[in-house]
Amino acid sequence: MIEWRHLNDRVAWREAFEELARRKLRTGLTLLGLVFGVGSIVAMQAVGEGSRREALRLVEGLGLTNLVVEAKTFDETSLRELRARSLGLTRADAQAALDVVPGAVAMAAEKRLRTDAVASDHAASDAQASAISPSFFELGSLRVAEGRALTQADDEALAAVAVLGHQAARSLFPQGGAVGQHVKVNHAWLEVVGVLADRDLSADRFQGVPLGLESNRVFVPLASGLARFRLQPMEDEVDRLLVRVDAPERIGEGAQVLAALLKQRHAGADDYSLVIPAQLFAQHQQTQRIFRVVMSAIAGVSLLVGGIGIMNIMLANVLERRREVGLLRALGARRTDVVAQFLREAAVICVAGALLGVAFGIALAYAIATLAGWDVAWAPLPIAVAVLLCTAVGMAFGVYPAKQAADLDPIASLRTE
Repeated sequence: MIEWRHLNDRVAWREAFEELARRKLRTGLTLLGLVFGVGSIVAMQAVGEGSRREALRLVEGLGLTNLVVEAKTFDETSLRELRARSLGLTRADAQAALDVVPGAVAMAAEKRLRTDAVASDHAASDAQASAISPSFFELGSLRVAEGRALTQADDEALAAVAVLGHQAARSLFPQGGAVGQHVKVNHAWLEVVGVLADRDLSADRFQGVPLGLESNRVFVPLASGLARFRLQPMEDEVDRLLVRVDAPERIGEGAQVLAALLKQRHAGADDYSLVIPAQLFAQHQQTQRIFRVVMSAIAGVSLLVGGIGIMNIMLANVLERRREVGLLRALGARRTDVVAQFLREAAVICVAGALLGVAFGIALAYAIATLAGWDVAWAPLPIAVAVLLCTAVGMAFGVYPAKQAADLDPIASLRTE
Protein backbone atom coordinates (compact mmCIF):
# COMPACT_ATOMS: atom_id res chain seq x y z
CA MET A 1 0.00 0.00 0.00
CA ILE A 2 1.33 3.42 -0.92
CA GLU A 3 1.71 5.66 2.11
CA TRP A 4 -0.33 8.88 2.19
CA ARG A 5 2.64 11.20 2.23
CA HIS A 6 3.86 9.69 -1.04
CA LEU A 7 0.69 10.45 -2.99
CA ASN A 8 1.51 12.85 -5.80
CA ASP A 9 -0.07 16.28 -6.13
CA ARG A 10 -2.11 15.30 -9.19
CA VAL A 11 -3.93 12.57 -7.28
CA ALA A 12 -4.45 14.86 -4.30
CA TRP A 13 -5.99 17.60 -6.44
CA ARG A 14 -8.19 15.07 -8.22
CA GLU A 15 -9.46 13.81 -4.88
CA ALA A 16 -10.24 17.41 -3.85
CA PHE A 17 -12.37 17.84 -6.98
CA GLU A 18 -14.12 14.51 -6.43
CA GLU A 19 -14.85 15.27 -2.80
CA LEU A 20 -16.53 18.57 -3.66
CA ALA A 21 -18.36 17.02 -6.61
CA ARG A 22 -20.02 14.55 -4.24
CA ARG A 23 -21.68 17.50 -2.50
CA LYS A 24 -22.82 19.48 -5.52
CA LEU A 25 -25.62 21.45 -3.90
CA ARG A 26 -23.59 22.48 -0.87
CA THR A 27 -20.61 23.39 -3.02
CA GLY A 28 -22.77 25.35 -5.46
CA LEU A 29 -24.38 27.39 -2.69
CA THR A 30 -20.94 28.13 -1.26
CA LEU A 31 -19.77 29.37 -4.65
CA LEU A 32 -22.56 31.93 -4.96
CA GLY A 33 -21.08 34.40 -2.49
CA LEU A 34 -17.73 34.32 -4.25
CA VAL A 35 -19.30 34.56 -7.70
CA PHE A 36 -21.36 37.61 -6.75
CA GLY A 37 -18.42 39.26 -5.00
CA VAL A 38 -15.97 38.84 -7.86
CA GLY A 39 -18.67 39.58 -10.44
CA SER A 40 -19.53 42.85 -8.69
CA ILE A 41 -15.89 43.94 -8.66
CA VAL A 42 -15.37 43.06 -12.32
CA ALA A 43 -18.59 44.72 -13.47
CA MET A 44 -17.93 47.80 -11.33
CA GLN A 45 -14.44 48.14 -12.76
CA ALA A 46 -15.60 47.74 -16.36
CA VAL A 47 -18.50 50.18 -16.09
CA GLY A 48 -16.50 52.65 -13.99
CA GLU A 49 -13.52 52.64 -16.34
CA GLY A 50 -15.80 52.93 -19.35
CA SER A 51 -17.58 55.87 -17.74
CA ARG A 52 -14.25 57.54 -16.92
CA ARG A 53 -12.96 57.21 -20.47
CA GLU A 54 -16.26 58.42 -21.93
CA ALA A 55 -16.30 61.40 -19.57
CA LEU A 56 -12.74 62.25 -20.54
CA ARG A 57 -13.64 61.98 -24.22
CA LEU A 58 -16.69 64.20 -23.73
CA VAL A 59 -14.90 66.85 -21.72
CA GLU A 60 -12.06 66.91 -24.24
CA GLY A 61 -14.68 68.29 -26.63
CA LEU A 62 -14.83 71.34 -24.38
CA GLY A 63 -11.06 71.35 -23.86
CA LEU A 64 -9.50 70.38 -20.54
CA THR A 65 -7.45 73.58 -20.45
CA ASN A 66 -10.23 75.81 -21.78
CA LEU A 67 -12.37 78.30 -19.93
CA VAL A 68 -15.84 78.48 -21.48
CA VAL A 69 -18.15 81.50 -21.21
CA GLU A 70 -21.77 80.98 -22.31
CA ALA A 71 -24.27 83.77 -22.85
CA LYS A 72 -27.53 83.34 -20.93
CA THR A 73 -30.96 83.68 -22.49
CA PHE A 74 -33.65 85.97 -21.08
CA ASP A 75 -37.14 87.12 -21.88
CA GLU A 76 -37.51 90.47 -23.60
CA THR A 77 -38.29 92.45 -20.44
CA SER A 78 -35.34 91.10 -18.47
CA LEU A 79 -33.05 91.50 -21.47
CA ARG A 80 -34.00 95.17 -21.84
CA GLU A 81 -33.15 95.78 -18.18
CA LEU A 82 -29.81 93.99 -18.53
CA ARG A 83 -28.84 95.89 -21.68
CA ALA A 84 -29.09 99.12 -19.74
CA ARG A 85 -25.92 97.98 -17.97
CA SER A 86 -24.29 95.38 -20.23
CA LEU A 87 -23.94 94.84 -23.98
CA GLY A 88 -23.72 91.10 -23.43
CA LEU A 89 -20.89 88.90 -24.64
CA THR A 90 -18.79 90.51 -27.36
CA ARG A 91 -15.65 89.87 -29.36
CA ALA A 92 -14.04 92.55 -27.26
CA ASP A 93 -14.59 90.39 -24.18
CA ALA A 94 -12.65 87.60 -25.84
CA GLN A 95 -9.76 89.88 -26.76
CA ALA A 96 -9.68 91.36 -23.26
CA ALA A 97 -9.59 87.87 -21.77
CA LEU A 98 -6.66 86.94 -24.02
CA ASP A 99 -4.81 90.07 -22.88
CA VAL A 100 -5.52 89.78 -19.15
CA VAL A 101 -6.03 86.14 -18.11
CA PRO A 102 -2.76 84.60 -16.81
CA GLY A 103 -1.43 81.94 -19.15
CA ALA A 104 -4.06 82.62 -21.86
CA VAL A 105 -2.62 81.53 -25.19
CA ALA A 106 -5.65 81.53 -27.51
CA MET A 107 -9.29 82.52 -27.67
CA ALA A 108 -12.25 81.74 -29.90
CA ALA A 109 -15.80 83.00 -30.26
CA GLU A 110 -19.03 81.52 -31.61
CA LYS A 111 -22.31 83.13 -32.60
CA ARG A 112 -25.25 80.80 -33.18
CA LEU A 113 -27.16 82.30 -36.09
CA ARG A 114 -30.91 82.22 -36.53
CA THR A 115 -31.36 79.57 -39.21
CA ASP A 116 -34.65 79.28 -41.08
CA ALA A 117 -33.58 76.95 -43.89
CA VAL A 118 -30.50 75.03 -44.99
CA ALA A 119 -30.45 73.31 -48.38
CA SER A 120 -28.25 72.19 -51.24
CA ASP A 121 -29.08 71.23 -54.82
CA HIS A 122 -29.57 67.68 -53.55
CA ALA A 123 -31.43 67.87 -50.24
CA ALA A 124 -32.59 69.99 -47.32
CA SER A 125 -31.36 69.76 -43.75
CA ASP A 126 -32.36 70.79 -40.24
CA ALA A 127 -28.77 71.90 -39.54
CA GLN A 128 -28.14 75.15 -37.69
CA ALA A 129 -25.55 77.77 -38.66
CA SER A 130 -22.82 79.16 -36.43
CA ALA A 131 -20.37 81.96 -37.08
CA ILE A 132 -16.99 81.19 -35.54
CA SER A 133 -13.53 82.67 -35.28
CA PRO A 134 -10.84 80.59 -37.06
CA SER A 135 -9.29 79.27 -33.82
CA PHE A 136 -12.61 77.72 -32.78
CA PHE A 137 -11.75 74.45 -34.53
CA GLU A 138 -8.56 73.99 -32.54
CA LEU A 139 -9.96 75.07 -29.20
CA GLY A 140 -13.14 73.05 -29.71
CA SER A 141 -11.16 69.90 -30.65
CA LEU A 142 -12.83 69.76 -34.07
CA ARG A 143 -10.94 67.93 -36.81
CA VAL A 144 -11.49 68.52 -40.52
CA ALA A 145 -11.86 65.24 -42.45
CA GLU A 146 -12.26 66.71 -45.94
CA GLY A 147 -11.10 70.00 -47.41
CA ARG A 148 -9.85 72.70 -45.05
CA ALA A 149 -10.86 74.70 -42.00
CA LEU A 150 -11.88 78.34 -41.98
CA THR A 151 -8.96 80.78 -41.89
CA GLN A 152 -8.23 84.30 -40.73
CA ALA A 153 -8.17 85.37 -44.39
CA ASP A 154 -11.75 84.10 -44.79
CA ASP A 155 -12.77 86.16 -41.78
CA GLU A 156 -11.08 89.34 -42.94
CA ALA A 157 -12.47 89.03 -46.48
CA LEU A 158 -16.03 88.27 -45.27
CA ALA A 159 -15.79 85.20 -47.50
CA ALA A 160 -18.97 83.32 -48.41
CA VAL A 161 -17.57 79.96 -47.38
CA ALA A 162 -18.66 77.25 -44.94
CA VAL A 163 -17.45 74.10 -43.18
CA LEU A 164 -20.09 71.43 -42.61
CA GLY A 165 -20.44 69.16 -39.61
CA HIS A 166 -20.43 65.45 -40.35
CA GLN A 167 -24.19 64.98 -39.99
CA ALA A 168 -25.00 68.16 -41.92
CA ALA A 169 -22.77 67.07 -44.82
CA ARG A 170 -24.37 63.63 -44.89
CA SER A 171 -27.91 65.05 -45.02
CA LEU A 172 -27.13 67.79 -47.57
CA PHE A 173 -24.95 65.63 -49.82
CA PRO A 174 -26.07 61.99 -49.44
CA GLN A 175 -23.73 60.88 -52.22
CA GLY A 176 -20.71 62.61 -50.68
CA GLY A 177 -18.39 65.06 -52.36
CA ALA A 178 -19.56 68.10 -50.41
CA VAL A 179 -16.31 70.07 -50.76
CA GLY A 180 -16.49 72.52 -53.64
CA GLN A 181 -20.30 72.54 -53.81
CA HIS A 182 -22.67 75.17 -52.47
CA VAL A 183 -25.26 75.29 -49.72
CA LYS A 184 -27.93 77.89 -49.09
CA VAL A 185 -28.35 79.11 -45.50
CA ASN A 186 -31.43 81.31 -45.26
CA HIS A 187 -30.86 83.72 -48.20
CA ALA A 188 -27.07 83.29 -48.55
CA TRP A 189 -25.24 80.86 -50.84
CA LEU A 190 -21.99 79.55 -49.37
CA GLU A 191 -19.21 77.46 -50.87
CA VAL A 192 -18.35 74.34 -48.87
CA VAL A 193 -14.60 74.29 -48.20
CA GLY A 194 -14.46 71.53 -45.57
CA VAL A 195 -16.29 68.76 -43.70
CA LEU A 196 -15.65 67.89 -40.06
CA ALA A 197 -14.80 64.40 -38.87
CA ASP A 198 -17.48 62.59 -36.86
CA ARG A 199 -16.64 62.51 -33.16
CA ASP A 200 -19.51 60.07 -32.50
CA LEU A 201 -20.28 61.36 -29.02
CA SER A 202 -22.60 58.98 -27.16
CA ALA A 203 -24.08 61.79 -25.04
CA ASP A 204 -25.33 65.22 -26.05
CA ARG A 205 -24.64 66.76 -22.63
CA PHE A 206 -21.96 66.47 -19.97
CA GLN A 207 -22.69 67.83 -16.48
CA GLY A 208 -25.40 69.99 -18.07
CA VAL A 209 -23.18 71.41 -20.82
CA PRO A 210 -24.34 70.75 -24.43
CA LEU A 211 -21.99 68.60 -26.52
CA GLY A 212 -21.85 67.19 -30.00
CA LEU A 213 -23.96 69.93 -31.59
CA GLU A 214 -21.22 70.67 -34.11
CA SER A 215 -22.06 67.49 -36.03
CA ASN A 216 -25.23 69.10 -37.41
CA ARG A 217 -23.94 72.62 -37.92
CA VAL A 218 -22.85 74.83 -40.81
CA PHE A 219 -19.86 76.93 -39.75
CA VAL A 220 -19.13 80.28 -41.39
CA PRO A 221 -16.45 82.90 -40.59
CA LEU A 222 -17.44 85.04 -37.62
CA ALA A 223 -17.19 88.44 -39.31
CA SER A 224 -18.95 87.11 -42.41
CA GLY A 225 -21.77 85.62 -40.36
CA LEU A 226 -22.32 88.80 -38.36
CA ALA A 227 -22.40 90.81 -41.59
CA ARG A 228 -24.56 88.49 -43.72
CA PHE A 229 -27.17 87.30 -41.22
CA ARG A 230 -29.74 89.33 -39.34
CA LEU A 231 -29.40 89.51 -35.56
CA GLN A 232 -32.20 90.14 -33.11
CA PRO A 233 -32.29 93.45 -31.25
CA MET A 234 -30.32 93.48 -27.99
CA GLU A 235 -28.97 89.95 -28.43
CA ASP A 236 -25.36 89.09 -27.59
CA GLU A 237 -22.78 89.69 -30.29
CA VAL A 238 -21.38 86.20 -29.56
CA ASP A 239 -22.92 83.32 -27.64
CA ARG A 240 -19.82 81.48 -26.51
CA LEU A 241 -16.20 82.32 -25.77
CA LEU A 242 -13.37 79.83 -25.38
CA VAL A 243 -10.17 80.89 -23.65
CA ARG A 244 -7.29 78.40 -23.52
CA VAL A 245 -4.61 78.58 -20.83
CA ASP A 246 -1.18 77.09 -21.27
CA ALA A 247 -1.16 74.67 -18.31
CA PRO A 248 -3.79 72.78 -16.25
CA GLU A 249 -2.41 74.14 -12.98
CA ARG A 250 -3.22 77.70 -14.11
CA ILE A 251 -6.90 77.00 -14.76
CA GLY A 252 -8.02 78.02 -11.26
CA GLU A 253 -6.15 81.32 -11.31
CA GLY A 254 -7.25 82.00 -14.87
CA ALA A 255 -10.89 81.35 -13.99
CA GLN A 256 -10.77 83.81 -11.09
CA VAL A 257 -9.24 86.54 -13.24
CA LEU A 258 -11.68 85.90 -16.09
CA ALA A 259 -14.65 86.01 -13.72
CA ALA A 260 -13.46 89.33 -12.28
CA LEU A 261 -12.79 90.73 -15.75
CA LEU A 262 -16.25 89.85 -17.07
CA LYS A 263 -17.93 91.14 -13.93
CA GLN A 264 -16.22 94.49 -14.44
CA ARG A 265 -16.88 94.68 -18.19
CA HIS A 266 -20.54 93.70 -17.75
CA ALA A 267 -21.08 96.06 -14.80
CA GLY A 268 -22.04 93.17 -12.56
CA ALA A 269 -24.83 91.97 -14.85
CA ASP A 270 -25.43 88.24 -14.52
CA ASP A 271 -25.88 87.66 -18.25
CA TYR A 272 -23.26 84.93 -18.75
CA SER A 273 -22.07 81.70 -17.13
CA LEU A 274 -18.48 80.56 -16.70
CA VAL A 275 -17.85 76.85 -17.27
CA ILE A 276 -14.57 75.17 -16.33
CA PRO A 277 -14.36 71.77 -18.11
CA ALA A 278 -11.53 70.55 -15.87
CA GLN A 279 -13.72 71.12 -12.81
CA LEU A 280 -16.61 69.31 -14.48
CA PHE A 281 -14.34 66.33 -15.06
CA ALA A 282 -13.08 66.48 -11.47
CA GLN A 283 -16.67 66.49 -10.18
CA HIS A 284 -17.46 63.51 -12.38
CA GLN A 285 -14.41 61.70 -11.05
CA GLN A 286 -15.48 62.40 -7.47
CA THR A 287 -18.89 60.92 -8.21
CA GLN A 288 -17.20 57.89 -9.72
CA ARG A 289 -15.00 57.46 -6.64
CA ILE A 290 -18.06 57.45 -4.39
CA PHE A 291 -19.69 54.91 -6.70
CA ARG A 292 -16.60 52.68 -6.56
CA VAL A 293 -16.39 52.87 -2.77
CA VAL A 294 -20.04 51.86 -2.38
CA MET A 295 -19.75 49.06 -4.91
CA SER A 296 -16.48 47.85 -3.39
CA ALA A 297 -18.15 47.67 0.02
CA ILE A 298 -21.01 45.63 -1.44
CA ALA A 299 -18.55 43.35 -3.24
CA GLY A 300 -16.49 43.00 -0.05
CA VAL A 301 -19.57 41.90 1.89
CA SER A 302 -20.31 39.32 -0.82
CA LEU A 303 -16.77 37.99 -0.60
CA LEU A 304 -17.02 37.90 3.19
CA VAL A 305 -20.25 35.92 2.94
CA GLY A 306 -18.53 33.62 0.45
CA GLY A 307 -15.62 33.13 2.85
CA ILE A 308 -17.99 32.30 5.70
CA GLY A 309 -19.70 29.84 3.38
CA ILE A 310 -16.37 28.15 2.69
CA MET A 311 -15.69 27.86 6.42
CA ASN A 312 -19.15 26.45 6.93
CA ILE A 313 -18.83 23.78 4.27
CA MET A 314 -15.32 22.87 5.40
CA LEU A 315 -16.41 22.49 9.04
CA ALA A 316 -19.31 20.32 7.90
CA ASN A 317 -16.88 18.22 5.84
CA VAL A 318 -14.62 17.78 8.85
CA LEU A 319 -17.51 16.48 10.96
CA GLU A 320 -18.68 14.12 8.23
CA ARG A 321 -15.21 12.79 7.47
CA ARG A 322 -13.85 12.16 10.95
CA ARG A 323 -13.40 8.46 10.25
CA GLU A 324 -11.69 9.25 6.93
CA VAL A 325 -9.28 11.62 8.67
CA GLY A 326 -8.57 9.02 11.36
CA LEU A 327 -7.87 6.40 8.69
CA LEU A 328 -5.53 8.71 6.82
CA ARG A 329 -3.62 9.47 9.99
CA ALA A 330 -3.40 5.75 10.74
CA LEU A 331 -1.95 5.16 7.26
CA GLY A 332 0.82 7.64 7.96
CA ALA A 333 -0.60 11.00 6.97
CA ARG A 334 0.88 13.89 8.91
CA ARG A 335 -1.06 16.85 10.26
CA THR A 336 0.35 18.97 7.44
CA ASP A 337 -0.98 16.41 4.92
CA VAL A 338 -4.49 16.70 6.36
CA VAL A 339 -4.29 20.50 6.39
CA ALA A 340 -3.08 20.48 2.78
CA GLN A 341 -5.94 18.18 1.73
CA PHE A 342 -8.64 20.47 3.13
CA LEU A 343 -6.91 23.59 1.87
CA ARG A 344 -6.84 22.07 -1.63
CA GLU A 345 -10.60 21.73 -1.46
CA ALA A 346 -10.89 25.35 -0.30
CA ALA A 347 -8.59 26.41 -3.15
CA VAL A 348 -10.73 24.57 -5.70
CA ILE A 349 -13.83 26.38 -4.45
CA CYS A 350 -12.02 29.75 -4.47
CA VAL A 351 -10.59 29.41 -7.97
CA ALA A 352 -13.86 28.08 -9.38
CA GLY A 353 -15.79 30.91 -7.70
CA ALA A 354 -13.31 33.49 -8.98
CA LEU A 355 -13.43 32.25 -12.59
CA LEU A 356 -17.21 31.98 -12.57
CA GLY A 357 -17.33 35.44 -10.96
CA VAL A 358 -15.21 36.92 -13.75
CA ALA A 359 -17.55 35.42 -16.36
CA PHE A 360 -20.58 36.67 -14.42
CA GLY A 361 -19.02 40.14 -14.06
CA ILE A 362 -18.32 40.39 -17.79
CA ALA A 363 -21.90 39.40 -18.61
CA LEU A 364 -23.25 41.80 -15.97
CA ALA A 365 -21.12 44.69 -17.27
CA TYR A 366 -22.37 44.25 -20.83
CA ALA A 367 -25.94 43.88 -19.60
CA ILE A 368 -25.65 47.17 -17.69
CA ALA A 369 -24.03 48.82 -20.70
CA THR A 370 -26.83 47.64 -22.98
CA LEU A 371 -29.66 48.70 -20.68
CA ALA A 372 -28.17 52.03 -19.57
CA GLY A 373 -26.41 52.96 -22.80
CA TRP A 374 -23.01 53.12 -21.09
CA ASP A 375 -19.64 52.04 -22.40
CA VAL A 376 -17.44 49.40 -20.76
CA ALA A 377 -13.66 49.27 -20.71
CA TRP A 378 -11.41 46.55 -19.38
CA ALA A 379 -8.20 46.76 -17.39
CA PRO A 380 -6.44 43.44 -16.52
CA LEU A 381 -5.06 44.55 -13.15
CA PRO A 382 -8.42 45.03 -11.32
CA ILE A 383 -9.64 41.68 -12.63
CA ALA A 384 -6.46 39.96 -11.43
CA VAL A 385 -6.82 41.70 -8.05
CA ALA A 386 -10.43 40.49 -7.77
CA VAL A 387 -9.36 36.89 -8.48
CA LEU A 388 -6.48 37.06 -6.00
CA LEU A 389 -8.66 38.69 -3.35
CA CYS A 390 -11.31 36.01 -3.76
CA THR A 391 -8.69 33.27 -3.45
CA ALA A 392 -7.09 34.91 -0.42
CA VAL A 393 -10.42 35.33 1.39
CA GLY A 394 -11.45 31.76 0.69
CA MET A 395 -8.11 30.31 1.77
CA ALA A 396 -8.09 32.42 4.93
CA PHE A 397 -11.50 31.08 5.92
CA GLY A 398 -10.40 27.54 5.04
CA VAL A 399 -7.42 27.50 7.39
CA TYR A 400 -9.41 27.05 10.60
CA PRO A 401 -11.43 24.01 9.43
CA ALA A 402 -8.25 22.46 8.01
CA LYS A 403 -6.49 22.84 11.38
CA GLN A 404 -9.55 21.44 13.13
CA ALA A 405 -9.31 18.35 10.94
CA ALA A 406 -5.58 17.98 11.52
CA ASP A 407 -6.01 18.19 15.30
CA LEU A 408 -8.51 15.32 15.45
CA ASP A 409 -7.41 12.37 17.54
CA PRO A 410 -6.89 9.42 15.11
CA ILE A 411 -8.11 6.74 17.55
CA ALA A 412 -11.21 8.71 18.57
CA SER A 413 -11.92 9.47 14.92
CA LEU A 414 -11.80 5.80 13.93
CA ARG A 415 -14.30 4.96 16.69
CA THR A 416 -16.77 7.56 15.34
CA GLU A 417 -19.94 6.06 13.90
